[in-house]
Amino acid sequence: MAGSIVLTLALVFSLFSMTMFYFGYRRDEQAQKYLKFARLGYHAMAMMVIVASTLLLYIILTHQYQYHYVFNYSNSDLPLGLLLSTFWAGQEGSFMLWILMTTLIGIGLQSYTEKRGDLEPRVMMVYTLATTFLLIMVSPMMKNPFAYIWQGESPFIEVKYFNQQLLQSLAFIPNFLFGNEGGNPTHLKIDREFMGNLAATQYQLSDILVLGKGLNPLLQNFWMQIHPPILFAGFSAATVPFAFAISALIKNDYQDWVRQSIPWVLGCAGILGLGIMLGGYWAYGVLGWGGYWAWDPVENSSLVPWIVSVAAIHTMLVQIRTQKKDPEKGRYLITNIILSVFTYVLVVYSTFLTRSGILGDSSVHSFAEPGRTVYIFLVIFVVTFTGLGFGMVLFRLKSLLKISKAGEESTLSRELALFMASFTLGMSALIVFAGTSAPIFGIKVEVDFYNTMHVPLGIILMAINGLSIILKWKTTDSKKMKADLLRTGAITAVISAAAIFIGGVDKVMMILLLVASVFALVVNGEVMIRIMRGGQNKLGAYIAHIGMALFILGVIGSSAFSSEQEIDLEKGKTAKVLGYDVTFVGLEPFQENGHTKYHCKLDVKMGSSSSIVKPVMYVADFNNSLMREPDMNYGLLSDFYVAPVGFDDGMQNPDGDAMTISEGKEISAAGVQIKYKEFIKPDMAAMTTDADFNMGVRAIITKDGKSVEKDLLYSRIGGKMQADPVILDEFGVTLTLKTVNPGDKVATVIVADKDGNTSKSAPKEVLTIHASIKPMINLVWAGVLVAVFGFVVSTVRRLKETQQMQ
Repeated sequence: MAGSIVLTLALVFSLFSMTMFYFGYRRDEQAQKYLKFARLGYHAMAMMVIVASTLLLYIILTHQYQYHYVFNYSNSDLPLGLLLSTFWAGQEGSFMLWILMTTLIGIGLQSYTEKRGDLEPRVMMVYTLATTFLLIMVSPMMKNPFAYIWQGESPFIEVKYFNQQLLQSLAFIPNFLFGNEGGNPTHLKIDREFMGNLAATQYQLSDILVLGKGLNPLLQNFWMQIHPPILFAGFSAATVPFAFAISALIKNDYQDWVRQSIPWVLGCAGILGLGIMLGGYWAYGVLGWGGYWAWDPVENSSLVPWIVSVAAIHTMLVQIRTQKKDPEKGRYLITNIILSVFTYVLVVYSTFLTRSGILGDSSVHSFAEPGRTVYIFLVIFVVTFTGLGFGMVLFRLKSLLKISKAGEESTLSRELALFMASFTLGMSALIVFAGTSAPIFGIKVEVDFYNTMHVPLGIILMAINGLSIILKWKTTDSKKMKADLLRTGAITAVISAAAIFIGGVDKVMMILLLVASVFALVVNGEVMIRIMRGGQNKLGAYIAHIGMALFILGVIGSSAFSSEQEIDLEKGKTAKVLGYDVTFVGLEPFQENGHTKYHCKLDVKMGSSSSIVKPVMYVADFNNSLMREPDMNYGLLSDFYVAPVGFDDGMQNPDGDAMTISEGKEISAAGVQIKYKEFIKPDMAAMTTDADFNMGVRAIITKDGKSVEKDLLYSRIGGKMQADPVILDEFGVTLTLKTVNPGDKVATVIVADKDGNTSKSAPKEVLTIHASIKPMINLVWAGVLVAVFGFVVSTVRRLKETQQMQ
């Protein structure tokens, strides 16, 4: 109750502050008085948000499971770090995190704008509109993190979460117990009537409800504690360029807004880029599919605003350059306004995609269906900020067109190169946006679509990356440019030829991408060394460009040069796996967070070097699914990546042979061939509640040239997981789906002949692994860190420049 009141007060103060900033922009004797009220209102709102966040953290740390959010995402078995991370594990908490980050950034923004004329009321008026919308999202009528458990969607809670002794001792409890067909109680109904009966006793709900559902096993990772806060800080920072753009349109004054805004755009791009790639590193180290970017719609939805923010930086630099010579002009002004607006609008749109439930069957990252009211409000959220941004652009279009006219650029100019870079980034954003939005219309976009479209764009971007540094502002001396190109081209040719020869690259597009990336690396590296010798501090852009070139080289190496193999490893025997000698030593049980897990111990040798790799397998209590965690033999030039697929303990299964199979693969057993055609996706909303759902494998079974397609389903019915055997009389076999993991889509199928006989001869322990070698993967991580450092350096430089404008 206290938390809900505090959030309501925060919303009231946010509305008050926004109104006062509006009146504070009026140029009369009352303006300063309104501004004082506006600042007080904003700081009061900020204090309420901090208090609400502290209260949410308190009820999580003290395990107050009577709160719906705490019950659904935490439990007492979690270590402190992961327990803290449950703050942002669900919809309500992640909105709270977003609000908290937005509020804290707003404090700095208010101080920044206060010192710059009438900028404060214009910018903060728009900024507090964003905080108001976010606060409405966590208000009592929406996704309130302080809602009690009996206010949730389903009043039925499994009895395993309750104090069993109290359940048996309280006389009214049987009236609220519900069970299965056998009459055994499985769920307790917690509603207002139950709470009325409980109030008549000496107990509170917290005395009876003693366990929480806990954190999804895929989220129980160190990076869960770091990745979301950084990502949401990036989302929050994206609000600032939007506010600056709208403030310029409000006043119809465009002389200084880009120089005032660009430090915030740089900061937004750096933070958001870091957050995105931390998510990629998390996927690489935990999910077990050997990659770091799957072009998942939810992943893409955060990538698009980042691409747009980077595009904005390039054209903003041109406007700053042109306005130094003529403050009344501004090259690419309209482009910069639109890109600044789009950066935040696309963040809001990504929120709609992620939280509306519209991607429920298309992304493993999306939240469950939030309900009709929240869905409608999310639509209003998107429409409001899109309408505000583009409505203001149309309103001021005549003035914008007049100021934007600054003549044509020379073909050999840095201005044109920067515009082309921005345009190419815009094309990338458009492609990802289209693919990400396609599921709304029932269209499934494959990963190959993104890869195929982005290789040529990557070639163009890396080429422009280098050329934009060689080219000069306004125009470039052709002889000087030719000399620079000959020198850097020769170095590029030598390095590229060596890389192509050593790596054995034979695909034309990959060769071109590699050459373009090396060219960008050489040009920026040469200029950076020259600048450092001169003692100048304008290194940010070159560092960021070098980082992106390293990143692209890492992408090429880890994808084009990657090799993989799936193999069965019999315990105690050594097998050759991608050039390594790998021995399965055995399973080693260990305890983590109160649960038993198993290290699959592998002895990995290459020549005289030896290492131990320990991927993990376990059955999660959270969803009764087999979970797999990869492990790696890390190397400077490449990683040997091992993901467990399945384990056979060698004991005869009374129902048949347990066979592990991955999507797209084929196995043979009991005289038939079974091809795993595709994964049958479950209803994501049902999976996150107690509702029934089906998931499974669509398989093609072949024998003697005859094939048939069947769905092998694994279902939850009435709270219990079960699988229905598929009997194929014509083939003489019975197939039963034992387990399937919706994360990596690996399935275990029981195969038996019509008499229930298996094909095994002697018991033996066999571990199935998927191994891969990831060359130059470290360049991906190093490239991102170098690029982010470049953004930091550029941000500091631009902030110093704005201080000189005061």
